[in-house]
Amino acid sequence: MKILFAASECYPFAKTGGLGDVVGALPKELIKCGAEVRVILPKYGDIPEAFVKDMKHITDFYFFVSWRNQYCGIEELQYEGVTYYFIYNEYYFKRSGYYGYYDDGEKFVYFSKAIVECIKAIGFKPDIIHCHDWHTALIPFFVKKIFSDDFYKDIRTVLTIHNLKYQGVFPKDVLGDLLGIGESYFNTEDFEFYGAVNFLKTGIIYSDSVTTVSPTYAQEIQYEYFGEKLDGLLRKNNFKLKGILNGIDYELYNPEKDNHLKQRYKDSYAVKLKNKLEFQKMFSLPQNKDIPMISIVSRLTEQKGIDLIQAVIHEILVMDIQLAVLGSGEYKYEQLFKDLVWQYPDKIRVFIKFDELLSRRIYAASDMMLMPSRYEPCGLTQMIAMKYGAVPIVRKTGGLNDTVTSYEEDTSRGTGFVFNNYNAHEFLFTVQRAVRLYYDNKEEWDKLFNNAIAEDLSWKKSASAYFQNYNDIKYHETGRN
Repeated sequence: MKILFAASECYPFAKTGGLGDVVGALPKELIKCGAEVRVILPKYGDIPEAFVKDMKHITDFYFFVSWRNQYCGIEELQYEGVTYYFIYNEYYFKRSGYYGYYDDGEKFVYFSKAIVECIKAIGFKPDIIHCHDWHTALIPFFVKKIFSDDFYKDIRTVLTIHNLKYQGVFPKDVLGDLLGIGESYFNTEDFEFYGAVNFLKTGIIYSDSVTTVSPTYAQEIQYEYFGEKLDGLLRKNNFKLKGILNGIDYELYNPEKDNHLKQRYKDSYAVKLKNKLEFQKMFSLPQNKDIPMISIVSRLTEQKGIDLIQAVIHEILVMDIQLAVLGSGEYKYEQLFKDLVWQYPDKIRVFIKFDELLSRRIYAASDMMLMPSRYEPCGLTQMIAMKYGAVPIVRKTGGLNDTVTSYEEDTSRGTGFVFNNYNAHEFLFTVQRAVRLYYDNKEEWDKLFNNAIAEDLSWKKSASAYFQNYNDIKYHETGRN
């Protein structure tokens, strides 16, 4: 089974969020299942030089993006047992950052078509091209409708939706200007989406399989509230829609092996506390191992429930707790947390940035982690927090529902605290309940800590589900058993 991952991000080369983590971790686990997996990415200008210097140029060619004759260089890198290909074009990719440019549509049409063009050139014909999010969602269309020779006819495609909110919606004229196809494709069965063109919609229609990153999210997006105007299409295509839960890379996120921590630990809460004391010392908080440290490691957006936190933040901070916040996002939320540092100088520390190493130190220092999301396709934060023994406080939605089980006082079961409704006071009551348990019953808190840290959230089970899905679509349409 030969699998080619096509994505706009992959850790450690380029990452803005969970997509990069998934594409960085899942191929390694699929190789353990017996698949031959390779990954293809843009060669961004921001890729660290430590990787760029080891890349090997293997081929280059020109192809047409509608009327544009564009250069495509292919470079190869072997890293941690996986072969990576990087598509090189300075015009599109030698920039700072990955998204948010005026020509994002053109850039990712180029990238998607380059992937299909280069398969012959790199000498790796995949059984499956696994596409991720809207940036590569046109690949199924190219394979089935544009590249019609026999080389492509038995290649199958999987499209994974990491977040349905981001769909790649562009004006109608991209059909001719970027794709070089006629207006006959501007219809509801191909590209048309409320008067515009929607790349993700087309990918859903033309792919052989559509997956999302948790079973609950796969069900939720078939309803109007979560469906981002594609719920009807997803219901129509639910025969090929499957939710497969993300995992986390235990080589990357593991407090037993993490050299960035003051004190590594496996399953000892007493040893973990040394990291709290170190964090308090490092950032000038009162040193007290017995005060609960609560963390927020998140994009600061409404999707992540920051408006709920805003509504009750003073009620949270009047409790005997400390709070560590790491993330960036909407200006109003960034300012909210900055202002709180002045109001509660002995209780809160705020870091308005993305910092991978600091996030691990915060997880290791924390007793609880807040994630009251409005919606959450999967979420890796709560899984990493559990692995580091920071008990998650989450809303029952998407992947949070699939990964965190609510603590039950009478049975001592559960891995965190879960509330149902998107309501600020229901969230506050859940935080208060967690803090009370922490102070009133250390024995029960130790059990909860052990439940969370022992939960298996590795990629092993999920990779097996993906591998089965690849087999299903490969053999179903070819008539083989």
